[in-house]
Order: sequence, then structure tokens, then C-alpha cells
Amino acid sequence: MPVREILQLGHPVLRQAAQPVADPTDPAVAALVTDLSDTVAHWRETTGYGRAIAAPQIGVLQRVILLRLPGRPVWPLINPSIIDHSSETMEVWDACLSFLSIFMRVTRYPWIRVRYQDLQGSWHETHAGAEDDLAELLQHEIDHLDGILALDRLTDVKSICSRQEFERQFKTDSPYGR
Repeated sequence: MPVREILQLGHPVLRQAAQPVADPTDPAVAALVTDLSDTVAHWRETTGYGRAIAAPQIGVLQRVILLRLPGRPVWPLINPSIIDHSSETMEVWDACLSFLSIFMRVTRYPWIRVRYQDLQGSWHETHAGAEDDLAELLQHEIDHLDGILALDRLTDVKSICSRQEFERQFKTDSPYGR
């Protein structure tokens, strides 16, 4: 399948809420998942960044996200939603393929519980925490489905920095340095 263009900051689709997928077994959903997988793999190869992607980032307003974590199978989540989270929050570095030149500190929950469907339509729940920075990654991608960008979770405007400066000062101690 083709590598799709990733919409960039300012594109109005990134601020729209995605619609639920009516039938996860529809072949069009599998094709979308393939496109998401190919696209994020391409970005990882060419930029060194990209562990996950949401369908709105390629202009598809459906509730589908895909994780491509190193050493793990590709993981599509259809109709994901956060059903529980920790009471405390934390600050983490964040960036996005839709504005990869900008890094910032954002507020996230240290752990979440997510309910989602697989491509066969079965429902699952998963607990995500610090391992593989899964909690922050899933929050970032699910936010995309609601038209929320990492910039909306910004802790302090003074934390915004360029990709080059982030890599010089902070990358080693962040999830992006792994």
C-alpha cells in the first residue's frame, strides 16, 4: 500500500473529531491500517521518529490508531477510548509527525486503561503504563481522534523548542532517545 501524506499543523482536519468505525472487519479498515503502518514505517526510516499514527493525520476521520513499536508486532486499535486513568499526572516530552520540527513538555497520566476493537471486531482492554512509554503514546494518539494536538496539552510555552535543540539537549533522556 502507499505511503500517505501526513497532514501538517494548521490543516483543519487535525482539529476535527473522528467518527467511530461501524464495522472493523470491513476490508477498507484493513487497507487503512496498512496505509497507516506503511506511512509510520516510512517516517521512522527517514526521520528516526514515528512510533504511532492516527487516521486523522492522513486525512481519514475514523477512530483508528496504529502503534509500531520497535521489536513488537504492529498494533492497530479500532475505536479506542480511555476508560480509566491515574489520578496523578506527569510531564513528558512530546512531538508529533504533524509538526516534527517542534518539541514541548506536555501533561499526561502515568497510566491509563484503554478499550478498543481489533480488526476482527472483538473488544479488548489494555492497561498502559511506563513500559515503552505506552501510556503517553496512547494518550497522544487518542487525542488525535478527538481533534486535540500535543500543543493543547502544553505545560509551559517556554518548554517549546526546535527539533535540533531538543536533540542537542534532551533526546538522550527521553522516550525518543530509545
